[in-house]
Amino acid sequence: MTEDHRDSHRRRDRPGTARLAKILAGALAAGAGFGAATSLTNAVSDHYADLESRAATTGGMSALEIVSVLVDSGWAWAGFAVLMGWLVARADDGRSGMTVPAAAGALALLAATAAYSFVDTVRGGGPLSSWYESEPLVWWVTSVLFGAPLGVVGACARRPGVAGLLARLTVPVGAAVQMVVLPPGRNERIEAMGQAIVWTAAAAAVGFVIVRFLGARRHRPATVGVESP
Repeated sequence: MTEDHRDSHRRRDRPGTARLAKILAGALAAGAGFGAATSLTNAVSDHYADLESRAATTGGMSALEIVSVLVDSGWAWAGFAVLMGWLVARADDGRSGMTVPAAAGALALLAATAAYSFVDTVRGGGPLSSWYESEPLVWWVTSVLFGAPLGVVGACARRPGVAGLLARLTVPVGAAVQMVVLPPGRNERIEAMGQAIVWTAAAAAVGFVIVRFLGARRHRPATVGVESP
């Protein structure tokens, strides 16, 4: 390869490298914002929760506390990684395959965990030098182990066909299952409200996705069968 060819290759590669760096930096920033917002929501919710009264403890509930338990649920964090994968695949237009969405999902959850841990340390008055110890090691490992495949799921959600359908159903079905296995909240009233909200939203999302999928499949043969004049 001549020197001119090398320079030309470098010039073509620079925009792509810069674009990917910008995309991944955006995933990091979004993850940090999500983690910090979740921690702050929990803090405000805990501040206004009446934990001194037995009646409030066993049956108390507020709109902010419902938001807090939903946002800090496992399905919400998983859905965030899926969203990052979808957004990155859309911005990258699929040119980098599944590698970039996988990296974005893992980086976004890592940044979210870091921001959550840092904000928890700040509001708890702990030493900032040990902010990363605010969260157990398992959550840091989980961010990578689950963030990467969830990012891929988000990228696959853009695809037509059955694979895309299953990817689009991952978050609502996962959320509905979690409400059975591990419902959120500190008392039965909050659990019941959280379950009702998530199940309703999940059912609406599943119905919407399936109707769109069936509509697209029904329309496709008609389009293919039209003969050109």
